[in-house]
Amino acid sequence: MIIDGRTLSVADLRAAAVRPAGVSLSDDALARAAASHEFARLAGVRRPIYGRSTGVGANRTVSIADDPGALRQAALGLLRSHATSAGELRAPERVRAMLLVRLNQLAAAGSGADPRLLEVLADLINADALPPIRELGGIGTGDLSALATTALAIEGEVPTLGPGGQPGGYPAGYPARPAFRFGLGDALPFLSSNAATLADAALGLDGLQRLAEAVVVVAALSFSAVDGNDEAFAGAVEQVTPFEGARWVCRSVRAMVDPVPAARIQDPFGLRTLPQVHGAFIDALAALERTVLALMNTSSENPVLSPELGVAHHGGFHAAYLAQALDAVALAAAQSAQLSLARLTMLDEPALTGLAPFLGDGTPGASGTMIVEYVSASALAALRALAVPASLQTVTLSRGVEEDASFASLAARQVLDSVALFRTVLAGELVAAVRCIRLRGLTPSVLGPVLDAAAELGGEAADRDLTGDLDVAGRLVDALPGLLAQIMSSSGRSSSA
Repeated sequence: MIIDGRTLSVADLRAAAVRPAGVSLSDDALARAAASHEFARLAGVRRPIYGRSTGVGANRTVSIADDPGALRQAALGLLRSHATSAGELRAPERVRAMLLVRLNQLAAAGSGADPRLLEVLADLINADALPPIRELGGIGTGDLSALATTALAIEGEVPTLGPGGQPGGYPAGYPARPAFRFGLGDALPFLSSNAATLADAALGLDGLQRLAEAVVVVAALSFSAVDGNDEAFAGAVEQVTPFEGARWVCRSVRAMVDPVPAARIQDPFGLRTLPQVHGAFIDALAALERTVLALMNTSSENPVLSPELGVAHHGGFHAAYLAQALDAVALAAAQSAQLSLARLTMLDEPALTGLAPFLGDGTPGASGTMIVEYVSASALAALRALAVPASLQTVTLSRGVEEDASFASLAARQVLDSVALFRTVLAGELVAAVRCIRLRGLTPSVLGPVLDAAAELGGEAADRDLTGDLDVAGRLVDALPGLLAQIMSSSGRSSSA
């Protein structure tokens, strides 16, 4: 993977998080970093620069002596103090993603850091030597604790971890760790980033984007199970709900359902308002992706030190754009998941299916899929709790000079944690939809490949523990975007939302 500071994608990040990335820096990126570094050196002779000749935070008025020993000690003091953190260690996938985001931002150039730092960070990534990053420490104004710990790992002061959490992340036989000593002109620039937050945001975004595609497949199964009315997805609806997400939902559902007579003049909201509710989720995800990509592929360090742009002390580290986009996604996810639970309860209603209550086997009082509703409602409740907007929070720190924070770090973690919960809600609907179709003896033509993939579901209708069915359905949910792509391709449409 070539890192150039400009073209890192969410797909790149997902791939690198799952397995160690082989990265190299483009020549242009290294040249830009070298130019920024030289500009910063010359600018520092002419004027004071925050974090290079001064302390940080409320210590911004304190000058650091222009002496190599003093500058080195100030750099170490900054890194050691800012590495303070607490909480559980983060999963390797999240740490890998953070390292890649930080490398790409530095490659965008403008930090003034030594270009050798980029090469050493790339070496850390290629060795899959992971700094021990703990959960707590970020408030959406720079992931100071995570990045200071990373810097000390580069220095060799903090042991790196392997993928299983064992000490000594550099594998046997790997070339010796390149030596790099942080100067004051490298320490603050390295810390001045929301890389860990952006990594969580990108991973959460990727997971929810996949589930958003799976939703329309599961909803189409539910539609088929109850002989839904396709007028709710007609071309006219694309005009009365003039948003791209809603239009994509309409086109996708139309491509998946068979033209059969509708059982009702109007369906329950779980089906009828799918374009409006799920479409809003699709559009919120698209807005978040634009924000994440912009911030991953730019140099947002404070101050910016660029031969083209000059010196500017700024607040680009404040992640308000990101926090608000994340909060919007979390809220939209909870609303879309609510419709999934509504469709599940619809499938358990005899008046809509013509089957026994809760899709039971006809035994008086049979519970069937009753408790699947409870499991899904439990997951939905947790999802709703994660949708409380993190960006409403604020805080005043550092002797009052930093009197606001975006809490994008919390918002990103909430979105990342939403993925598993949303999957559980959707798995519940999938279990019921497949059972209903099989009990009714239906054979939807377009959705045939989906039902083939769900061969393990919808078997014995007698009351039994459905935990295993939910596990199978959860794994199938993750495969549905690929099946959707096949269906849409055969219809001449794109599956991309």
